[in-house]
Amino acid sequence: MERRDQIDMSGALALTAFAIILGFNQVVIKVSNGGFQPVFMAGVRSALAVCVMLLWMRYRGVSPRLAREHFGAAALLGLLFSAEFVCLYLALDLTSVSRASIIFYSMPVWLTMVAHYVLPNERMTPARGLGLGLAMGGVAWVLAEPSGSAASLTGDFLALGAALSWGGIALVLRLSKIGQEPPELGLFWQLFLSAPVLLAVSPLFGPLIRDVQLIHWAGLAFQVLAVASFGYLFWFVLLKIYPASGVASFSFLSPVCGVLLGWAVLGEHIGVEIIGGLVLVALGLVLMNRR
Repeated sequence: MERRDQIDMSGALALTAFAIILGFNQVVIKVSNGGFQPVFMAGVRSALAVCVMLLWMRYRGVSPRLAREHFGAAALLGLLFSAEFVCLYLALDLTSVSRASIIFYSMPVWLTMVAHYVLPNERMTPARGLGLGLAMGGVAWVLAEPSGSAASLTGDFLALGAALSWGGIALVLRLSKIGQEPPELGLFWQLFLSAPVLLAVSPLFGPLIRDVQLIHWAGLAFQVLAVASFGYLFWFVLLKIYPASGVASFSFLSPVCGVLLGWAVLGEHIGVEIIGGLVLVALGLVLMNRR
């Protein structure tokens, strides 16, 4: 795959489609939490996605074997992946899709800050600096205006922890040699290592099954196929082609989609802090992606 220094039209369309899927996934997780305990569902999702990835890798002729030099990076990816989804699934159980979407998809902010120091050709420019400030202001606005419950505020900070973990995954993939391997390999080991971790800690968060209905099984299937398997595989492929901060910056569409779907599907209230925070984060991420 040819490495490119900026996002072209093909990349923009692909990243837009992926961002919409991720935004919709916030609603799917929120709904599915009604049937499954969040961390247990995340573990089941990883376990099932491992099976899907094994079939896909066999079809593509990609071996799941990991070279010894990749052991450390793979272990770190597995831990970050586990932390990301413990935080995200619990966050969506405690706070609204709108709030969680804005905070979780602030990931490019933290990635851009670190990428300036550790990734070549991804230095901070005046436009990126302005975008960074606006996006951070948007996140701070949302956090400073809690919904009124302690549980929601805890969910907000868990969403922030998920964003930091996701940014860490992107950095590990770019800084380690495992990022030069087929994207299936990195995703497989994240899923393979996270599944037992998530399932092992899930009893700490309450009963594993709540009130499972057909819609909850459908939500789990969507998460396995459209997100955890082929969705993230698609993201890793894009990350190998385009600049990390550029790929991440297109996620500004995901909180927009998440907020709108949270309102349309779940009837969530959209207050001034949601609108203001969303505008600042989206505008900031657009500026961060300018040449």
